[in-house]
Amino acid sequence: MNTMYKYIKHNVIVVVLTAFVVFPLRLFAQRSETSDVTVSTTDDTTLVVTADELTTRDSLMQELMSEIQELKLQRILMQEELEKTGLSTRQDSIAQVVRKQRIDSLRKVTVGAPLIIDKDTLFTLYARKGGMLPEARVRECKKIIESLGHKLSFYADSVYSGDLFTDIMVNDEVVLSITDTDALWQDMARDELAKEYAEIIQDKLQQLNEEYGLRQKMSRILEALGIIIVQIIIIILTNKLFARWKFRTVLHILRRTKSIRIKGYELLDIHKQGIVLVIIYRYIRILLIFLQLFVTVPLLFSIFPETETFTYTLLGYIWNPFKDIVRAFIAYLPNLFKIGVIYLCFRYLVRGIRYIALEIESERLKINGFYSDWASPTYYILRTLLYSLMFVMIWPLLPNSNSEIFQGVSVFIGVIVSLGSTSIIGNVMAGMVMTYMRPFRIGDFIKVGDTEGEVIEKTMLVTRIRTRKNEVITIQNSSLMGSQTSNFTVAAHNYGIIVHTKVTIGYDVPWQTVKEIMEGAALETLGVLHHPKPFMRTTSLDDFYVEYEINAYTKDAKNLARIYSDLHQNLLRRFFEANVEIMSPHIYARRDGIDTQMPEEFKSNS
Repeated sequence: MNTMYKYIKHNVIVVVLTAFVVFPLRLFAQRSETSDVTVSTTDDTTLVVTADELTTRDSLMQELMSEIQELKLQRILMQEELEKTGLSTRQDSIAQVVRKQRIDSLRKVTVGAPLIIDKDTLFTLYARKGGMLPEARVRECKKIIESLGHKLSFYADSVYSGDLFTDIMVNDEVVLSITDTDALWQDMARDELAKEYAEIIQDKLQQLNEEYGLRQKMSRILEALGIIIVQIIIIILTNKLFARWKFRTVLHILRRTKSIRIKGYELLDIHKQGIVLVIIYRYIRILLIFLQLFVTVPLLFSIFPETETFTYTLLGYIWNPFKDIVRAFIAYLPNLFKIGVIYLCFRYLVRGIRYIALEIESERLKINGFYSDWASPTYYILRTLLYSLMFVMIWPLLPNSNSEIFQGVSVFIGVIVSLGSTSIIGNVMAGMVMTYMRPFRIGDFIKVGDTEGEVIEKTMLVTRIRTRKNEVITIQNSSLMGSQTSNFTVAAHNYGIIVHTKVTIGYDVPWQTVKEIMEGAALETLGVLHHPKPFMRTTSLDDFYVEYEINAYTKDAKNLARIYSDLHQNLLRRFFEANVEIMSPHIYARRDGIDTQMPEEFKSNS
């Protein structure tokens, strides 16, 4: 715009000078030449020269007239250009007013991009520059100012304002470019705004240089070295102090303590307590050194402005979790109180049920149809159900119980338990069923399949039996549920167990004699009851002998093996004394010289 005005002004001056100075001078010269020509008419030679001059002057006049024509044309063109320039100027001024009105309307709702360095707001940009947003311009400007301000040396007089695009520059580096739109936003001229921003930037650069300069760097380095040396000395003194007083302190404490016992079990003797105290002493020393470093390291970082932010970050690593834990704990106190109340209620309820179970088990309290041996398993079942109900009531009160991760982990654990505990649950259910079926109790002598022995342990999962050979056999409860069980103890207590055995006697011996011998042998056996009396039965009539069976009652289920052994011995003795031959193996009537199958001491009686 300024160039156009200068060009128009220059052309106008040329036209005016040509019209009012050059043209009159040439006209005056032409008139003087014409008078000279008319005066010189006496001499022919002179006339000839005058004619040439007239011809030359005519050509000059024509050139002058053509120049005048060109000047007129240029003036017309310049006038048209001026009219166009005036119209453009008026349009530009109107557009400028419209832009200002628009900016004034946007100023109330536009936040802008503030330039903040070290918590100090220098100024705010609102307009774009080309394709750069105000935020991008601010970031670029901040980056340049910080890089210049953090240099060890800085010259303040190197900050100046450029002319071409009103650039604020430092050492041939453009810090910020000010546009007309920026000036409109601030209601100032562009140059004035650039000078104001240049002064602000200059002051900030001086502040940064004072903070990050070489002198400050050296002093801060010396301070950091001093802190490091002091911390090393403190750590050395701490280690020496702990090493000097460690054994004295431990021995002093051990002399005043006793071994820790829990119901007769010595949990920690003096020697173990000494080891624990040494370990605690060591961790106290490490904790003390850690606390020293916790104070020293942030202090060391805070000396240098470049690492000052690390101070708050490092403190935040410890302080923020601690603060969050304390806040979460305080916020969780109402739920914690509810959990405590629920736990106490169920705990005392379980204690009440346990007291009733003990009374029933000791038979001080009797309930019709409820056996005393049901008391303990029923108590455990009710306790499990009550604690499960308590857990269900406490679950929603646990921290983060509503989070998806918490619920996912709980579902995962439930799936694993359900898939892996199928056989366990089956054994538990079988144990519960057998508890109330009462097929046997601890101490009973039972027979399960081919296993025969005394029940020594019965749990919810397995049952353990000790055989006559003192072998302990573990049987799953689910297997017991599917097997036939014989309880000798219950049968002996209620009815008496019948011990029985068979012998084969020849047809030549009367059955009355056999009966007398067998019943007498049974009555002589230790553990056999005399009432009801033993009795004999004839069970088979074979080809070569008669099969007899003796049956006797006993209530001693645990000593059946001994009773059978004594019964067999008594039978052998009584038959041999009665000179009765037991026909096993087969003996024919005609022996063909074979001796009688009897002991020698009994043969003499025959």
